[in-house]
Amino acid sequence: MTDQKTPSKNYRTMVLVLLTVVYGFNFIDRQIVGILAPFIQKDLGLTNTELGLLIGLAFAVFYTLVAIPIAWLADRYNRVNILSMALAIWSGFTALTGLAGNFMQIGLARMGVGIGEAGGSPPSHSIISDLYPKEERAGALGVYSMGIPLGIMAAYFATASLMGSSGEDVDWRRIFIALGITGVGLAVIVRLVLREPVRGAMEFDNHAEIVQPPFMESLRGLLKIPAWWSMCFGIAFGSFVSYASSAFQTKYIMALDPSFDFQTLVIILGIINGTTYAGGAFFGAKLADKWGATNVRAYGWLPAIAIGVCLPVGIASFWVPTVVGHLALTTVFLLFLGIYLGPSFAIAQTLAPINMRAMSTALFFFILNMIALGGGPTFTGWLIDVFKEGNADLEAMRYAMTVTCLMFIPSIVSFLMVARVLPNDWAAAEKRNQELNKAQQ
Repeated sequence: MTDQKTPSKNYRTMVLVLLTVVYGFNFIDRQIVGILAPFIQKDLGLTNTELGLLIGLAFAVFYTLVAIPIAWLADRYNRVNILSMALAIWSGFTALTGLAGNFMQIGLARMGVGIGEAGGSPPSHSIISDLYPKEERAGALGVYSMGIPLGIMAAYFATASLMGSSGEDVDWRRIFIALGITGVGLAVIVRLVLREPVRGAMEFDNHAEIVQPPFMESLRGLLKIPAWWSMCFGIAFGSFVSYASSAFQTKYIMALDPSFDFQTLVIILGIINGTTYAGGAFFGAKLADKWGATNVRAYGWLPAIAIGVCLPVGIASFWVPTVVGHLALTTVFLLFLGIYLGPSFAIAQTLAPINMRAMSTALFFFILNMIALGGGPTFTGWLIDVFKEGNADLEAMRYAMTVTCLMFIPSIVSFLMVARVLPNDWAAAEKRNQELNKAQQ
């Protein structure tokens, strides 16, 4: 049942925090495969290409395809119900991942996780957009996007706390099962605590449910927005490098210095992700709102500048001779990498027709994850196997990550295009909502 009252600030904050925690669990379940990659690979006898497929394409195909029909449902039915069921499903399959005995079984389990996680972000983005006005939306979605680094941090900490006292004693199966059970418990909390908000409440004066325009008409309108497309490709190519880097980072560090204590490593990586990456996401979103209040082109300029810094830093991080040097550059890399999240999420929600907000997220996540999650780890894993011909594992990973980092270039170009076309598209979205507001009265 829809709550017709304007939500209080405290309630909005509570919802935002809870949705951020759920998003964090989304990334715990996703990131943990990369963290535990050396042990899963050894236990199940996987090649680097199979490992890349497991982290990337096997998950991404189902995650992106199923998100579209789920988003259609989220734009029409109770989003809280959809979110809580999705969380329970992906957490259940996370637990089943720990029972896999071969590549086929673990691949099927990761497909199940992808199906469940498809119902996470589209309804969450839509709920947040109905609780925060467009002037605060990038900031709110920036807080939500902190679920990515906080989830990654939690994945590292969970690994450190659940592993044995020895760096070689890592029961990866127990870790997956424990995380899955915890996620199912969180799904119950979500269902009991959250209320379904009024659609379009931040755009319409009378807080009445909007009259839904025809779906195909709204879809065609969304897909004709140039800034929306440019944002999609900007975040997709940027995340291509991000996913590839995180998928093989622990494997790279263990090859760089086999004596480096694994438990210490995952704690350090958890702290870095939970501070610098989260800080970049938070302050990037706040800066975008502040700068964007005077010039909406900032929503494109800011990500372009940040990714421009990431390009040389990302390459250098895989060529320094020590683990300490790699971690120092990774800290800078993650700080700037988080900046594009809030502005991109805000563009997806603000430019979309109100009855297409969940679908807007699903479609841009389709583009993002087919390119980034499906392509990044898969492409890099394949490159490592290619470069292993005549090179040691360490050198093969360095060459592969250098090539992969070049994907930042089309990301920069795409965000510069966003800055160029966004003012017209932003004004058109405001006009469309004003006309719909009048029609509702």
